[in-house]
This record gives sequence, structure tokens and C-alpha cells, in this order.
Amino acid sequence: MKITNTSKQKDFVKLSEEWFDNQAKVYDETDTILYSKYGKISCKNICDYLADKTYQTLLDVGCGTAYLIELLSKTHDAKHVGLDLASEMIRQAGKKNIDGAEFVVGRSDGLPFEDNSFDVVTCSQSFHHYPDTDKAMQEAFRVLKPGGIYILSDTGVGFFRMFGVMIDNFVYTRFGNTGDCNVSYLNKSIRDLKRNGFEIVKGEKLTTFIYTVVARKR
Repeated sequence: MKITNTSKQKDFVKLSEEWFDNQAKVYDETDTILYSKYGKISCKNICDYLADKTYQTLLDVGCGTAYLIELLSKTHDAKHVGLDLASEMIRQAGKKNIDGAEFVVGRSDGLPFEDNSFDVVTCSQSFHHYPDTDKAMQEAFRVLKPGGIYILSDTGVGFFRMFGVMIDNFVYTRFGNTGDCNVSYLNKSIRDLKRNGFEIVKGEKLTTFIYTVVARKR
């Protein structure tokens, strides 16, 4: 079952951009649910998975302040590229002066990169802000090299599953101003990734409300 949001009159892209522009300067140090708490959990999980993996190029979609790239740059000698919708997040990321890192303002549904450009694409705690999640997956697939890895770690719903998804996608998104518009859950994201051409490597719940899926471009 594909969840379709009924609040189409809202500009979720603009809301997300404004929300994260306003958070950028204090995002890293504000360790709460609406700021970086969940992001740090997802980033650590991604780093743990990649700890023993070798790659030359990695794209982090929805990179924010480059928290993930900063961690990865300490253990991997590679080219890291971060993309985010919010220009203030990109500004903060650039201030960290991370060796081998490049930061670009852009959208997940129209990645400004050539086909087959990256060994790894990551997406940490930004996927639920994407109005067109299928397009975001297709774009990640496109820019990955054959055999490349896509790691999606996001906020989802655990015990409540479909009921929780409906509450988030039809109530919270209607009245909220954070840009959240497509909250999902582990099994649904696995199905969607398969439908968009990926082979699933692993999927796991990190907490009741956070999950990670690792997928490979066939």
C-alpha cells in the first residue's frame, strides 16, 4: 500500500528548507528529537556499517551540517560529497573545512551528478522530508555505480506501523511546519527500494522509531 499525502497544497520543500535554515547554527549541539538526536543515532549506525568497507566516492543526501561526513572522513580516505536543500546547513558544513569534502545545495529528486558517479550514497534522517520518495530512490540508483551501496536510515514507526504512518502523514503533516511529509517504516522502505531496482543487503530497527536499510544497485 502506497501512502499518499492529502496535504498537497502545502509546499513541503519550502517548509523543509526554512525549517533547517533556521536550525543550522545550533543543529549539532542541540541534542533533541526535532534537532540532531535521531540524526546522530543514524549517523553512528551508518559509520559502523562502513567501518570495514572501502570506497572512493560517497554522496550524503540531506547532509545537513556534515555530521556524518565529518565522522567518515576520520576513517576513510575518500571523496565525500554532501548535498542539502538548506543553504544555511551547507554553509555550516563548509565551515568545518573537512579534507576531501565538497558541499552542494540541491534536491534529492534531482541530484546534480552524472550517472554512475558514487560507490556509496547515504541518506540519514532526511528521507521523511521528501515529497516524492520514489524519485529520490531512483535518483540515488542513477548516480550509484553498478554494485554501489545505498544506505537509508530514517525515522519511522515501530509498534503502531500503519496506524502511526497514517497519523503522521495525514495529521501531523497537515498542521506541522517542519516539512515532514512521508514518514514510513522498515518493511515499507524495503518494498519501495526493491520496486525501484535495489537488492536488499540488510534491514534493521535501531530503536522503536529509527530504522536502517542497506541496499545495492544491481
